[in-house]
Amino acid sequence: RDPPLLRRPLRRGGWRWAPPHMASGGGDDAGEKRVTDRYLKREVLGEGTYGVVFKAIDTKTGETVAIKRIRLGKYKEGVNFTALREIKLLKELKDPNIIELIDAFPYKGNLHLVFEFMETDLEAVIRDRNIVLSPADIKSYIQMMLKGLAFCHKKWVLHRDMKPNNLLIGAEGQLKLGDFGLARIFGSPERNFTHQVFARWYRAPELLFGTKQYGSAVDVWAAGCIFAELLLRRPFLQ
Repeated sequence: RDPPLLRRPLRRGGWRWAPPHMASGGGDDAGEKRVTDRYLKREVLGEGTYGVVFKAIDTKTGETVAIKRIRLGKYKEGVNFTALREIKLLKELKDPNIIELIDAFPYKGNLHLVFEFMETDLEAVIRDRNIVLSPADIKSYIQMMLKGLAFCHKKWVLHRDMKPNNLLIGAEGQLKLGDFGLARIFGSPERNFTHQVFARWYRAPELLFGTKQYGSAVDVWAAGCIFAELLLRRPFLQ
């Protein structure tokens, strides 16, 4: 079945919905030219701890994009490691159900990540009572989410931040996984990870008990919680 169309335009709250795209780095002349000549900055979409997300026009293609700018903060001598990981993983994860990283460049001491523009996120859809979610709509969203997640796991990548506002939705209803800032490569049974990942309502039991060794099951648990939230129109384990 085709992805469900959005019944009407939705407003996005905060920058959590936005595709990962701006990050901090060192500015140079080439970077400045690409910002001023290629990307025409529009309104700010949101702001978070590490930076700002804004809407822009790619003058080369005429397409609308989203740009995430991450501040250097304490990383004065280099680029934020989280941003580097996100860039590296998204360059490898090319799939119709994963947000596309179009470009990454330094500008004025910040690293900018340019993403395809998405209209809204799944949290906004769930919260908007004017939107009717039929069983077919829910099935379509879940199918797209699981396809994107399965591709990540096939490439040995844990998302580790699965939640509705990281599931981005385009104008035609297509759903894509976004925000790979907490994602990690997995596979070694002896590798330790932090258990302080995922929003609390989507955290698997083993993470709540403090395990440092886990695999793809933690993403699947969160996906199940999102499925229940689509049915209930509220967080399942709130």
